[in-house]
Amino acid sequence: MAGSPAPHQARPLARTRSFTRRGSRMPAGHQRAYDAMAGDFVLPVPRAADGDDTTVDPAFRLDAPVVFGRRAPLVLEIGPGSGDALRAGAEARPDWDFLGLEVWRPGIGQSLARMRAAPLPNLRLAEVDAALALASMVEPGSVREVWTYFPDPWPKRRHHPRRLVSACFADRVAAAIEPGGVWRLATDWAPYGRAMRSLLDADERFTLTSTDRAPLRPVTRFERKGLEVDREITNLNYARR
Repeated sequence: MAGSPAPHQARPLARTRSFTRRGSRMPAGHQRAYDAMAGDFVLPVPRAADGDDTTVDPAFRLDAPVVFGRRAPLVLEIGPGSGDALRAGAEARPDWDFLGLEVWRPGIGQSLARMRAAPLPNLRLAEVDAALALASMVEPGSVREVWTYFPDPWPKRRHHPRRLVSACFADRVAAAIEPGGVWRLATDWAPYGRAMRSLLDADERFTLTSTDRAPLRPVTRFERKGLEVDREITNLNYARR
């Protein structure tokens, strides 16, 4: 029908948080790293007029060539935590740019502390709710890869609507990724892995290319703990058609 919205615009995201924010206090070393490095490595995101410090002004647009000082393939990691995968990717692919979207400021501080001795010029972080960032901040078709590693599984059925990987979120990721780009996901909660695969296998915008661990994703301490208690790690790699 004439005037109908594009598929990725059909279902606006509600402000249902897929995360809970833990304490905001940082160890002293992480705070010192944040104070020294945030000006260079943390993206200043203007906030919505009526929002908290994880929101995004709907008028704000990410200009990656300005942020990184060049044009290069862009990787977004959603919820990088202490930044293990983000740093490993930035080190392995200096010809790509990496932006982590993280709501937990102490995690950002830890990421910065861990690269203080050897800063990575192709890595940036933003304190922002990724669902809101992808809804307005990220230009359509501007991202080579989106990484969603070990999002909160919200295992109780009544909490499933809070899971990040949903039909609405898939709309936003599909809009952000360039044709041929990749959405890489991992979880150690098998029911969530099955739900992710069921959702994305049915989405005509994505094609499953591999169930192997992503080539740039390290095995983290968090993942090893899951393996030690016999949790099944689900890895999913989907190409954008």
